[in-house]
Amino acid sequence: MASVAIGGTFDVLHDGHKALLKKAYTLGDVIIGLVSDEMARKKALVVNTYQSRKKAVTVYIKALTGTDPLIVALNDPFGPTLEERFDYIVVSPETLAVAKKINALRSQRGLLPIKIVCVNFVLAQDGKPISSTRIHNGEIDAHGVLL
Repeated sequence: MASVAIGGTFDVLHDGHKALLKKAYTLGDVIIGLVSDEMARKKALVVNTYQSRKKAVTVYIKALTGTDPLIVALNDPFGPTLEERFDYIVVSPETLAVAKKINALRSQRGLLPIKIVCVNFVLAQDGKPISSTRIHNGEIDAHGVLL
């Protein structure tokens, strides 16, 4: 079966995250890289803890697939993708550049590129992408409904 990488902060698990995760699980065996607390604090002012984000992703994947997900902590943007074999990496338009950088670094190391699967943003009622930042700011809920 194909090996699939997906990574992110997954803070306030929302419909955009769920679309990415669903796509990943249609492609094969998934390894979810979950941004560590240390790395998350560098990206955003307000982020839920690693453990609470991990629990939310685990509950969702268990409901989606009936199995526990394989989740690894990410302390850098690349995680195991620079060393292990992956057939696919699932990204959003926001993280597409990271996947391209991963493939460039893999090439430098003599590794085969990973096929990039980009899933479009899920849009809120106002036509803008659903994001954890917008949810934290009280603009929308996890389904993109305006508040």
